[in-house]
Amino acid sequence: MLAEFGANLAIGFHTAFSLVNLGFVTLGVLVGIFIGVLPGIGAVTAIALLLPLTFQLDATSALILLAGIWYGSTFGGSITAILLNIPGTTSNAVTCIDGNAMTRQGRGAVALFTAVLSSFVGGSIGIVVIMLFTAPIAKLALDFSSVEYFALIVLGLVAASSISTTSVVKGLAMVVVGVMIGVVGTDLYSGALRFTFGSMDLLDGITLVSVSMGVFGVSEVIVTIQDAENRKLSRDGISFRAMIPARGEMRRIWAPILRASGIGSILGTLPGTGPAVAAFMAYAVETRVSRNRDAFGNGAIEGVAAPESANNSADMTAFIPTLALGIPGSATMALMLGALIVNGIAPGPMLMTNEPELFWGLVVSFWIGNLILLLLAIPLIGVWIRLLAVPFHILLPAILVFVCIGAYSVSGSALDVWLVAGLGAMGYFARSFGFPLAPVILGFVLGPMLEEHFRRAMLASRGNFAVFVQSPVSAVLLAITAALLVYGLWSGHKERRRRLTRAEA
Repeated sequence: MLAEFGANLAIGFHTAFSLVNLGFVTLGVLVGIFIGVLPGIGAVTAIALLLPLTFQLDATSALILLAGIWYGSTFGGSITAILLNIPGTTSNAVTCIDGNAMTRQGRGAVALFTAVLSSFVGGSIGIVVIMLFTAPIAKLALDFSSVEYFALIVLGLVAASSISTTSVVKGLAMVVVGVMIGVVGTDLYSGALRFTFGSMDLLDGITLVSVSMGVFGVSEVIVTIQDAENRKLSRDGISFRAMIPARGEMRRIWAPILRASGIGSILGTLPGTGPAVAAFMAYAVETRVSRNRDAFGNGAIEGVAAPESANNSADMTAFIPTLALGIPGSATMALMLGALIVNGIAPGPMLMTNEPELFWGLVVSFWIGNLILLLLAIPLIGVWIRLLAVPFHILLPAILVFVCIGAYSVSGSALDVWLVAGLGAMGYFARSFGFPLAPVILGFVLGPMLEEHFRRAMLASRGNFAVFVQSPVSAVLLAITAALLVYGLWSGHKERRRRLTRAEA
């Protein structure tokens, strides 16, 4: 067994370290970083545009290039999330909470360094999981039915509400807002139009770009304009020493990184969950188990380390169901699956045996890509920090222009631009009244999947609601959800009583 594993690794190193594949992984990571920085573009758009160019490549080189774009863009999205409070990808939305708070404290370079380090460690752990546990994890993912997925999504949505350290009720309310936005459009089962108000542009629903750019980007611009006099961001501190977290902070982040990497590695293997859910779940866990709990939302370094390690480990393990089962968990994975099929390679349980050069070459390229990401990203931190040196009267209009271009480019509809403006106003008023914004994104992404798996489970069980507790996995997940909800409500009530006691004193 060990000898076979060593032989497979040798095949992987021989494949990945060829000059051509080294060039492709470097190019993919570079393109991914810069794509992630551009608001509204994202890995899906970049891979969709570059996919025809890979048809002239062999399958291994094509996947190495596309994978580099995939995990490079995840880190790139954290740059704008931390510096500008605009998530480049959905999985970076939760990074905005503490990452941007650190930037406002003049510690943007430290937050970016933490994101780089966490991404590297999380990605590395995800790669180890791919190497050692692809076969059993793929079997576990295959055993999940709509019942288990429904329970898992409910757990994710309740966990997202607990991200709100002030009120679980407010967090749940924003999750519901996200779900309501997510169900706009045409019902796939009945063809009925829902909340389209007669607009043909809403038949396919509201785009993720419009929601994320509006709720986060536009609302942040409004808040920045309103508080421009008091938001004098530090433009200094870009030496290497200034990027390194303090010794106490370095000690504090390792446990969150390891916990979040484990969460990301597991959730990444489940189709339909992936890095976004992993990042939210990891952050929610840290807000409950951390000794530094009160700092979350105000620039806690753990609030950057946890989601960034979780989404990168999930990025890696998302390849397990795609390659081993032929089940893509996201649009990006579907595009990569298409690259395989175009090259005449059938994904499935026999892929590791029939195509060892492809599988192990891709896995080893992940190691190389993660190392390249680390080596490229740290020197570039100073470049990204210099974005803050641009005066607000130039930077903010430029951000709005990029946001509008990103929203319009998805479907070519002017309505998307108006939706960005409306959602931006909603995000601003929500922030003004203390409602968290991050749960909106997760509710928007998971709402349609929640509905789909619920309806499938109901059809399969002929309307028997007991099916959700008859499955042991589903019953455990729902019990954890209930416990998390009760604990969140109780801890929120306790926190309010403590604040009232302080005020009276």
